[in-house]
Amino acid sequence: MDGRTTEAEPETQTGEPQKQERSQTQSQPQGQAQDPGPRKPSALKNPRVRRGLLISAIVIVVGGFLFWLHYRNRQSTDDAEVDGHIIPISSQVSGRVLKILVNDNETVKQGQLLVQLDPRDYQAKLDDAKAKLAVAESRVQSATVNVPLTSATTQSDTTGAEAGVAAAQSAYEQAQLGLQQASSSQLAYAQANVQKQEAASQKAQSDLERVKPLAAKDEISQQQYDAYVAAAIEAKGELDAANQALALAKQTIPVRQAQVASAKADMEKAQANLQAAQANRRQVRISAASAASARAAVGEAQAEVETAQLNLEYTQIVASEDGVVTNKTVQIGQIVSPGQGLMVVVPLKNIWVTANYKETQLAHVRPGDRAEVDVDMYGKTFSGHVDSIAGATGSRLSLLPPENATGNYVKVVERIPVKIDLDPIPANEAILRPGMNVEVTIITQ
Repeated sequence: MDGRTTEAEPETQTGEPQKQERSQTQSQPQGQAQDPGPRKPSALKNPRVRRGLLISAIVIVVGGFLFWLHYRNRQSTDDAEVDGHIIPISSQVSGRVLKILVNDNETVKQGQLLVQLDPRDYQAKLDDAKAKLAVAESRVQSATVNVPLTSATTQSDTTGAEAGVAAAQSAYEQAQLGLQQASSSQLAYAQANVQKQEAASQKAQSDLERVKPLAAKDEISQQQYDAYVAAAIEAKGELDAANQALALAKQTIPVRQAQVASAKADMEKAQANLQAAQANRRQVRISAASAASARAAVGEAQAEVETAQLNLEYTQIVASEDGVVTNKTVQIGQIVSPGQGLMVVVPLKNIWVTANYKETQLAHVRPGDRAEVDVDMYGKTFSGHVDSIAGATGSRLSLLPPENATGNYVKVVERIPVKIDLDPIPANEAILRPGMNVEVTIITQ
């Protein structure tokens, strides 16, 4: 009790002067300056205030330093969007649509059948091409068999003709030799023999004429005379025989000449047969050329079969990659033509981000730098890295690039596309679609 009374007394004492000061202030007339009274002590002299201000200043400096340290190597832009491959699905052949096996926004796998065209026309063309191929293959087999047969036949004919030519040449040479012998040695021998027998006959006849007077006078015996007569007759007979041999030798020359002419004709005939056989040998090359032509026809027929097979397969339009079907415009019963767009498949697993950075932001950006992508749709940030920087600005790559040579040049900060590859994102966390707007931050090294 005493303690509390002691503590209250100062409050009462301090309260009385305050009441007096307020009463004095109220009693002063208006327009006169009020007495400020005693000054209050400065708040900066309070140790607690100074300590608080110092701590606040330290926190601000440290926070600013950390803020600078965090953002000094970061380049951000909200001019960015998700990009991806847009695969148009079109027909490679014309035909009527029989079936459509997918719907818009349906997920498809690579190789999955999307559209079925009427295959009957292309099946008929394939059957016709296969029939032509079979005919061409049979012609190849026939031509291939004819080549060795023709070669063997013509080779035998050529060999026989060459032998006939050799025999005819030999007979011709023998006939020429016989003619030469008949014309020279045999005729000369017959002529010389005639001359010899003429001399012998003249001598025997002269001896007979000389001994006739002697025989008439009986100066020689009848036996001796008969011997001279026989010798003259023998000489005359030998002369006649020599003349006959000479005549025969002269008659042999035309015969020999005829034999030579006949042998020459036979030789020319044999040579003609050889030429004919050699000409027939060319049939081998003709047959080989026919076989090659038949094989080429087989190749052409095979190409037609493959083309027809491909066209038949093209009646089944399949997905070239995994993705989502979008913008389906084809209808059942529609007649489509080659290259006509039917739908679009977007492979959502193969996407990236295209960020259009100002040229002033890319001084330190390099491929491989880490990147963060903020996606508004999911409210999440996904990691990635810089893949590449475009080789030209977006305005230069536009449909109508600016022309600065007109004299109306205004310097504008251009933007350069930067490709950002995203790290793999599980399908249960997010699925990014081309065209989505995102914010990209690149952490430079």
